[in-house]
Amino acid sequence: MKFFRLDLLTLLISLFILNSCKRQDGIGLGIDTSNQISGNLIVDTNVVINTVAEDSSTVITSGLTKTPLGDFVDPAFGTVKANVALGMLLPTAPYTVPPGTLTIDSAVLVLGYANGFYGDSVATRYKINVYQLKVKPLNQTYYSNQHWDNEATVLATKTFTANTHDSLTIARIRKDTIDTVQRVAPQLRVAFSKKFIYDNLFNASGTQLSSDAAFQNAVKGLYLTVERAQPSNAGGTLQLNLASTASHLDIFYKAKNDTTTDTTTVSLTFPIHAAEIIHKYNSTITAARAATTTQATFYLQGLGGLRSKISFPGLSKLNPDSIVLNRAELVITPVQGSGIPYAPFSKLTMYQLDIAHQRILIQDASSTDARYQAGLFGGFYTRTTKEPVKAYRFVITGYIQDLIRKKTVDYGTYIAPIDTTEVNSTTGASGIATSVQTAARAILIGNDKNSPYRIKLNIIYTKIPK
Repeated sequence: MKFFRLDLLTLLISLFILNSCKRQDGIGLGIDTSNQISGNLIVDTNVVINTVAEDSSTVITSGLTKTPLGDFVDPAFGTVKANVALGMLLPTAPYTVPPGTLTIDSAVLVLGYANGFYGDSVATRYKINVYQLKVKPLNQTYYSNQHWDNEATVLATKTFTANTHDSLTIARIRKDTIDTVQRVAPQLRVAFSKKFIYDNLFNASGTQLSSDAAFQNAVKGLYLTVERAQPSNAGGTLQLNLASTASHLDIFYKAKNDTTTDTTTVSLTFPIHAAEIIHKYNSTITAARAATTTQATFYLQGLGGLRSKISFPGLSKLNPDSIVLNRAELVITPVQGSGIPYAPFSKLTMYQLDIAHQRILIQDASSTDARYQAGLFGGFYTRTTKEPVKAYRFVITGYIQDLIRKKTVDYGTYIAPIDTTEVNSTTGASGIATSVQTAARAILIGNDKNSPYRIKLNIIYTKIPK
C-alpha cells in the first residue's frame, strides 16, 4: 500500500506509539532498527532563543478596535506609557447652532472600556488628564512611535479606579418628556470643560461649523494621558473601545426660546484615534535585548514591546531520507512564580519570515497547507495530564518536517504576543501582526540547562526501513 499523505501513516503508527516510544535527549541518538513500525521520541533541548524588541515604527496603533491608555510600572520589565490622540466629528455636518439662549448644563467625555486591562485594578488610583492637540490627526496609519504635542490647558481631569467590568447607571435626558435612568456598559465618564464646548460648538463661526474638515482644522482634537495618582502604585494599562457607540463627548444643554426651555443633548464622536506608546526598560531587559547568545530566560511583552527569535540547530543531525516525522511539539514554560501578581499571556503565536522578511504563517497554522488541522496548532497556556505545570505548546510538525527536508529556509522564526481577541484563532494575518491590543507580558524559561522545564522540542518519528 502506498501512502500519499503523512496523516494516514500517522494513524497507523498511533496504534503502536504508546508501547514503542523511546525518549532520547538530544538529536541523532541511536534507533532500534529491528522495530520497523514504531514511534521514537527525541527531546531536542538544543533550541536557540533570544529576546528581541519589536520595531516601533511598524507597530500600528490607529483605527484599532481596542486602543491602549495607561501608565504601568512593572518591577520585572520597567515602565510602559500609552497616550491617546483623538480626532473629533461634528454632531452633523454642517452643524447649525440651535436657536435661542443656550446654557450648557454639563459636558461629559465618555470612554468605553474594552477587555484587556493589565496591571493593578485594586490598589492603584488613576488620574486621567485631557488636553487639546496642537496638530489635528489625519485619516491615515499611525504607529506607536508617533509623538503628539498638546496645549497646556487641562480640559478634563478625573481620579478613578479601573473598574473595567462594572456597568453603570446614568441619567438619560429625553426631549419633551420625563428624564429616566439606564444601565450602560462599563465606561469611564469625565466631566469636560463647558467653556471649550461653548466656544467651539455654540459660539463658533459658521465657517468653522460648515464641515467636519473645517471643524477639525480649528479644534484639532483631544489628547488623553493617564498617570498613577500615587507614584508608589504599580498602575496598569486600560483598553478603550473608541467606536462611536461606546465613546463620545456628550453635551447636555438648555435652549430657551421666549417662554419655552428645552433640555437636550448632542454628541461629538472620535472616528480617528491612535496611541503613542513609550517603553522604558530596566537593566535586566536591556541586557536581554542586547544578548547575542541563547538565553536561559527570555521575555515577551505586549503593546508592541518584546518578542523572541527561535531556531533549531539540532535538526541538521536528522537524516530526512531515513525517518518519517509523526509529530513535533514545542513546549515553553514560564519561570515559576513570575506570573504573580501579573498573569502571563493566555496565548502566544508563532510565525516565520519569508525571503522578503515579511511575516507569514508557519505551515501548521496556515489553512492553505495540506497538512493543516483546525485547532491543532495551539499556543495556549494550559496544563496537560503529563505535565505538572502550565506551559505553552505549539504543534509544528509540518514546519519542522520542511526544515529537516530543507523545503523551507529559516529566514527568522518568532514567538510573540497575540491579541486577546484572537485567543480562539489559529490562523489569519491578525494572529501574527504586532499587536498593541494586549498589554500582558511573560517571563519564560529558555535554554536553561539547570531547569527541568527548559524549552524543548518533542519529536516523534519512525525510521524508514531499508
